[in-house]
Amino acid sequence: MADAAAEHGWLQAGRVGRPHGLDGSFLVAEANPVLVRAARQVRVAGAERAIERVAGHDGRLILRIEGCEDREAAEALRGEVLRVAREHAPVLDEDEWWAEDLEGLVVRDGERTVGTVSRLLALPSCEVLEVQRAGGGEPLLVPLVSDAVRLVDLEQRTIDVDLHFLGEV
Repeated sequence: MADAAAEHGWLQAGRVGRPHGLDGSFLVAEANPVLVRAARQVRVAGAERAIERVAGHDGRLILRIEGCEDREAAEALRGEVLRVAREHAPVLDEDEWWAEDLEGLVVRDGERTVGTVSRLLALPSCEVLEVQRAGGGEPLLVPLVSDAVRLVDLEQRTIDVDLHFLGEV
């Protein structure tokens, strides 16, 4: 579910990965390259820190941040979530959403409640919503494709899906 930082205007841009070199740089695990490259600062371990360097490519981003001066400091932050202020995020197209905006939404097929979005997963072929079913059991994976998702309504906090397309009826 979305945590307090996300609810207060911060978007997850990745996690601190393993150190890279001796100067405090580290690899960004689970990186959202668009957010990382758009930011001037990140929030990590409860503190806002300026980005001093972004290097590498979208599949292997390397970051150095203020206050992280050596390999040991980078290792101490390993696993911490990196967040970027929503105000620095690029504007999304009409059919695009940030994961934090989808988490917690009620999933329905018409009037039938299916469950609640627990998270967005990036799979090799497409992104999918992991939906915790209202009646319990294994989560339902809903690909973010127009055949499966009819409507995302952020104001109503609902997503309308086609269970027939998903093979669930």
